Amino acid sequence: MNSAHWHLVVNHFPIIVPIIALFVMVGGIVFKSDILKKTAYLLFILAAILTLFAFNTGEEAEEIVEEMGNISHDIIHEHEEVAETFSIMMYVLGGISLIGFWANWKQKSFSGIILIVTLVFSVVTLFYAQKTGTSGGEIRHTEIRADISAEHEEQEEAEYDDD
Repeated sequence: MNSAHWHLVVNHFPIIVPIIALFVMVGGIVFKSDILKKTAYLLFILAAILTLFAFNTGEEAEEIVEEMGNISHDIIHEHEEVAETFSIMMYVLGGISLIGFWANWKQKSFSGIILIVTLVFSVVTLFYAQKTGTSGGEIRHTEIRADISAEHEEQEEAEYDDD
């Protein structure tokens, strides 16, 4: 397997794991379960670690894709920029979660505040996860690009108007 393949294998985890963690955390809040909250914190920490792997395989994957020649550098660069922001946010989320796990475990008075901060920050981070995933998918899946989708809709409208 080359670097591009490794990137494709690991890049989904930093997006999927925080989604699962968010649901687990909400479950922990709803059911007032410290074990679910701790599990969510650990999942966010795991996602931050997995982000390191995804981000580090991206640079070599970029070189391979650029050599293919039929991919615009602008699309790759856009993905890279969004991925950098997402990575930083994931590392911060991992750090907040580490503090949250410790505060929950030690039953600190501020553990509730950390829980809310983690919850809100994870939602914002998942917004960037979506942007990163979409921009990455657009590199090889031209059918999901905004300009292609708009063009396709215009063609469908023109065909409908002709009928």
